[in-house]
Amino acid sequence: MTLFEIIILAIIQGITEFLPISSSAHLILPAELLGWVNQGLAFDVAVHVGSLLAVMIYFREDIFRMAGAWLTRGFSSDQTQDSKLAWYVILATIPAVIAGFLLKDWIELNARSALVIAATTIIFGLLLWYADKSARHTKDLSAMGLKGAVIIGLAQALALIPGTSRSGITMTAALMLGFNRESAARFSFLLSIPVILGAGTLAVLELAGSGEQVDWSALFYGAAFSFVSAYLCIYLFLSWISRIGMLPFVIYRLILGAILLWFVFG
Repeated sequence: MTLFEIIILAIIQGITEFLPISSSAHLILPAELLGWVNQGLAFDVAVHVGSLLAVMIYFREDIFRMAGAWLTRGFSSDQTQDSKLAWYVILATIPAVIAGFLLKDWIELNARSALVIAATTIIFGLLLWYADKSARHTKDLSAMGLKGAVIIGLAQALALIPGTSRSGITMTAALMLGFNRESAARFSFLLSIPVILGAGTLAVLELAGSGEQVDWSALFYGAAFSFVSAYLCIYLFLSWISRIGMLPFVIYRLILGAILLWFVFG
């Protein structure tokens, strides 16, 4: 890859990892529009490392509080809000882990088509619009409970279907449960940490056994630009989402889905 391709793909990964607009749909477009080759497993690992560092640094205070509370009180009857939230993140991660273990190979073979991605981009975009429009937006994270965490976790498992958007579907579920937009986004971002960490670990193990040649400069630039774009994305999204709502992202998804359908049937 050229440096230009590295920068563009890293920025796409960093932004779309956290916005409710589907990263898989966007990673198809450079290949379709410009004929770019697949970036390879090593580069995929690098940009995910950049995204992971961004979300962990942004939420570092939350992570330290939750981890400390979980380690000291997580197994006692005297739970704090932080230890409970840590448990809810853990519990909400389990459905995606189970679904990934059982269905990953089938999805890779049967669901990674442009038509599937176009359809899910549109369908789940409309569902996000409905959730945002009809939700009460009254709850914050202190109202998160076991039932809510499980429902959001089950929704996250749907993100294994390409085009769904992990952040989009978890925010949709949280909004439908009555959480305000910022709380829905914050819980979605916290959920991304174990998911990205797990996916990245599996990718590293796969890379170690693949014998793929590594371009270390490409990996460095990929991780760096992914980190910067992801951090800015998280900061701006949380700053604006209470004011602008989800409609701009819904409109964008509909346009993106229409473009992908044009590639399929045009």
